[in-house]
Amino acid sequence: MIPLYKLEKFPRSLRLRKIAKTFGEAEYRLSMGIDLSLEDYKYLVQVMEFLMPDPAFSPGIVQVIGEALKTLQSLCPSQRQDLIRVLNRIRHLLLRETGQAPADWDFIDYSGRLDPEKRRCFPGMRVYLEDIRSPFNVGAMFRTAESFGVEKLFLSPFCADPNHPRAARTAMGCVSVLDWERLSLDKGLEAPRFALETGGTRLEDFTFPLKGTLIVGSEELGVSPEALALADASLGRVSIPTYGTKGSLNASVAFGIALQSWAATLAKAAPLNTHRHQGYNEYP
Repeated sequence: MIPLYKLEKFPRSLRLRKIAKTFGEAEYRLSMGIDLSLEDYKYLVQVMEFLMPDPAFSPGIVQVIGEALKTLQSLCPSQRQDLIRVLNRIRHLLLRETGQAPADWDFIDYSGRLDPEKRRCFPGMRVYLEDIRSPFNVGAMFRTAESFGVEKLFLSPFCADPNHPRAARTAMGCVSVLDWERLSLDKGLEAPRFALETGGTRLEDFTFPLKGTLIVGSEELGVSPEALALADASLGRVSIPTYGTKGSLNASVAFGIALQSWAATLAKAAPLNTHRHQGYNEYP
């Protein structure tokens, strides 16, 4: 804990960032199920009171901080969820005040530690990510795949590293519980195969297989001609109809839409199995 007299000596931007970090650390402890000590709780109240007189704050921000302070003063250290919401709101307000825009990989993960032994999946539900370059998209796809019961993810040699800090933070623990490995296209993909690509069968009309491999292509170029040939020789292509001017979706968003539809089909026809995590193979 930084004494208030030291905080007062910092330049304003640094002072606000230090306070935001302090609130974030307290928020993280609460998210891990650890109650704040009475001393820590009193310090947070004092810091909030310290913030109020800042003349650079707009009246609106002063009002928000004042309301948060009243809420904080009415709580006790054991009221974790209520404390988290107060600290989260003020932390992001301070970050915005210093010109910092949060990204997904900066957010605190409140889901707790994932237990691989409790993971359930649909046997035979597999995905091949081909040349997904963005660590953010790779991390988001891991999280989506784990949530919808994918048994295993295959990554092409040119996909971003799932252990990249941004990918790992966005995946929120899913890289460690979802089986995955690097696999070049010439090693062969388990049939039947189908690709998420334009020019195919509309999502609502596509017949998803009980087992198979979904191929998802790069953000810029889509699925490669070689991978499309594999898909077209099997189940073909599934496409997501869009209605706006842009006519395209972020790769991880499109992946989530397609995967939910596939999982919904499997949930009606095949039960989820508890899946023992086998780890990953970075260089097969």
